[in-house]
Amino acid sequence: MVANLPALFSLGVFVGVILLIMSEKIHLTIAAFLGALILVFTHVITLKEGIDYISQSYATLALFFGVMVLVRSFEPTKIFEYLATQMVLLAKGSGKLLMLGVIAITTPICAVLLNATTVMLLAPLIPPLAQEIGVDFVPILILMVFVANSAGLLTLVGDPATFIVGDAINISFNDYLFKLSFMGVLAIVSIVVITPFLFRHIWRSRFTHLEDLPHPQINHPKVLMAGGVIITLVLIFFVIGESLPVPIPPASVALMGACLALLLASQSKIDTVHNILRDVDWSTLIFFMSIFVIIGSLEKTGVTASLAQLLAVVVGQNIAFGAIVLVFTVGLLSSVVPNIPLVVAMVPLLKQYVVNIGFAGPEILGANFDGQLPAEVLPLFYAMMFGATLGGNGTLVGASSNIVAAGISEQHGRPISFHRFLRYGLPVMAVQLVVAALFVAWLMFTQQG
Repeated sequence: MVANLPALFSLGVFVGVILLIMSEKIHLTIAAFLGALILVFTHVITLKEGIDYISQSYATLALFFGVMVLVRSFEPTKIFEYLATQMVLLAKGSGKLLMLGVIAITTPICAVLLNATTVMLLAPLIPPLAQEIGVDFVPILILMVFVANSAGLLTLVGDPATFIVGDAINISFNDYLFKLSFMGVLAIVSIVVITPFLFRHIWRSRFTHLEDLPHPQINHPKVLMAGGVIITLVLIFFVIGESLPVPIPPASVALMGACLALLLASQSKIDTVHNILRDVDWSTLIFFMSIFVIIGSLEKTGVTASLAQLLAVVVGQNIAFGAIVLVFTVGLLSSVVPNIPLVVAMVPLLKQYVVNIGFAGPEILGANFDGQLPAEVLPLFYAMMFGATLGGNGTLVGASSNIVAAGISEQHGRPISFHRFLRYGLPVMAVQLVVAALFVAWLMFTQQG
């Protein structure tokens, strides 16, 4: 195992950052940023090496930035406020229809936008609307988070974990759609099935005075129509971009969409470039970059290679057993460790394991590897992706969208305690991890057939 001081120090910094994030004593971005800088100042890695590790994940950062700008550019149209109000009105006084409406509206949005971004947009609308109709908004926010995290599995760009793993194994948007998106469908179906039992109080409730609800109107309809064209083109190129004679990856598509959205917002004068870029979630981007540096230090000092050797001893060459174990192990870890740093740490670990057991050569460990991994080992990466995404539903600190929703709830006078979230999260996580394990087993069975 790890036998040198830099390796132990890197591992200590990583664990320390995770514990700080779990404790919620300081902001998660500060914890990660501080950890990365400690590694640089103690010369475990150099600043240049840190920048190199960040640049290896340029596609992830570019996609996040592009989507953030794209969504923020159309905020002045109030399209999201309008959709949230329609969701309540369509429920017609029925708690059951309200909960199903939350699922129905959140699901398609989170399939194409990052789940944390969607929660940032939709969650602030829930407390005032719920208070108007006399319903506790905390369970509705928690349900929205479950749906957002689960719907992230519907497409390659719906969740940071899916994109990071997809980028690591070089799976295209279309391949993901046809091979793996059904897991997202199963995850949403599992929520629909469990909601009447988990949220029974609101499910059975009736509410009145719908006429007193605020009725926001869509602003700048012509700009919104033009924006709809931009978003439609972005989605089309997400699907076909990588199959064109000159391939266009999702990150490039997102950046072009962001540029066009900035141009439209600026020229139509619905907002300024300064305001839009000011409101980009720089905190999350810095968090990602800092985590990439910390994970890079684990690679450089040999921690990742040592853990891969341990995995090879425990699992051996039994890919099927290893995949099922990973669904539950990564799922449980992701419930207490934010899934983004967990996935970033697990990708090089799994690749090293694949090399150690002789299924691939060391070239897959290179930052610029753009080939395909052997088909027989891909279920390991699928299992990690599913476990990390769905395990994030387990606790309050499991996913960034959970933390976003908790902050919004606190701003409206109702903090979500760790234990309250756990009461809803554990049953959802348990059901979804079992479903994911069965889906991975089915993938391996059909692959062998």
